Amino acid sequence: MTYDPQKPSYYLNPTHYPLHGTGTVLNDPATLEPVGVFGQPTEDEIDSVLLRVNAAQKGWGAMDAKSRAQALHRVASAIEDTDMSTVAKLMTLETGKPYPESIGEIANIPAVFRYYAELARHDGGKVAGTMQPGSFQYQIVEPYGVSVHVVPYNFPLILGCWTIAASLAAGNGIVLKASPIGTLCTMEFMQVFAALPDDLIACLPGDGGVGKHLIASKMTHAVAFTGSVETGRAVAIAAASAMKPAVIEAGGNDACIVSKHADIAVAAAGCVTASFLQSGQVCTSTERVFVVDEVYDAFLDAFVARTKQLRIGNGLEVAEIGPLVSQAARTKVMALVEDARSKGATIAIGGEIPSEHPTGWFYAPTILTDVTDAMDVLHSEAFGPVVSIVRVKDFDEAITRANDSDFGLGACLFTNDLAEAFEGVNRLEAGMVWVNNPLVDNDALPFGGIKNSGLGRSLSGQGLESFRRAKMAVIDPKAKQADWWYPYPDDWFYSSTGRSHS
Repeated sequence: MTYDPQKPSYYLNPTHYPLHGTGTVLNDPATLEPVGVFGQPTEDEIDSVLLRVNAAQKGWGAMDAKSRAQALHRVASAIEDTDMSTVAKLMTLETGKPYPESIGEIANIPAVFRYYAELARHDGGKVAGTMQPGSFQYQIVEPYGVSVHVVPYNFPLILGCWTIAASLAAGNGIVLKASPIGTLCTMEFMQVFAALPDDLIACLPGDGGVGKHLIASKMTHAVAFTGSVETGRAVAIAAASAMKPAVIEAGGNDACIVSKHADIAVAAAGCVTASFLQSGQVCTSTERVFVVDEVYDAFLDAFVARTKQLRIGNGLEVAEIGPLVSQAARTKVMALVEDARSKGATIAIGGEIPSEHPTGWFYAPTILTDVTDAMDVLHSEAFGPVVSIVRVKDFDEAITRANDSDFGLGACLFTNDLAEAFEGVNRLEAGMVWVNNPLVDNDALPFGGIKNSGLGRSLSGQGLESFRRAKMAVIDPKAKQADWWYPYPDDWFYSSTGRSHS
């Protein structure tokens, strides 16, 4: 489909602006057929959008928390009450992810709007114990202004909504920079925000230059980014140079540990899902599995057998494994596999373009064994259907090897030993740890990484605090002169103890 000038090439509720600039064609990664076109806004057009969002934010920021909550609940209801199949099909056509995962992504969005709608009503500040009798001393919270949200292609809607919902609840206006791959479904999804005041939220298509302009603009005041480490670091530097707070989620090379106390069948099934969900194109995909020697052979056999059950195909058909998002993405994965093979790794399964899918950017689910630290695959984010299995002597070595990484987003552990479960949670160097239940998120718990995997957190109360700032206030109901105000008494200048200003 091609969006005509009346469709949202960029969107300001409820006005659709005309498409300008050279159109970018989006191709289905499964068939390589074109599915849509989006435009590139000019800098003047971006600034025009920002002016209107800033104007709308003034009224939204001044609104009471209950009224904002009601509006956010209306957004959630709009998502639940709207047939989202068109949005989901567009997502699959653009990204290649299987349709059940596209519609599932959308189904999980309403809850986060409802969560933040109520959370923002719970805490608007705090009263401190006063330092001076008769003085009322307290903290309030207020929005930053307008926040920029830069999202990736693998979850083009929900990752943006995690921070958008929090930022709206805090009282900010929103500019969403759509992923170049994922623009069409994002623009179609924007209809649900008709429940918000006019001009409060905007969505812009375009390349990285649009994001740079938004982050640098004096008309934006906070940033949320999800993407690669390299780009995340550049975003963090740009935001810091403008003294803007930023939440950065920058991917990982997640480890999983299979203990001798694990249920091997469950561990194999869990690792297949954690490794190959969306063809491995998930920030928290398991890419390194450290298996204790006593159960290594049994686990590998079960893991390979389970992987053989996966069906490869078009995301709109019956398939767990769709194509990678682009030729560049597949080339990167193939290079990592070839590097490992050339250095002595064994390909237990996969390692090839499936012969039944010569068209499109398909790559077979791949399991590598005999992997060593000399291989790039243990140190780089593959972001594809490739996982390395490493034999270790015991649980302690597994923890040490898992932590030997510049990344620290998530980590998995399979064990039925409660002591190991708690030890894993405490010792694994990651922002999130899953024991026997990989890749689960919770609106009420913080999501984010350490090391090169990011800064700050989305979701939970921490996610809300990322988009509002604290202000200290001191009110003396009756004006009176304090004894420490200028000019000082002469005897203060030679005092050995000093005087408190409190």
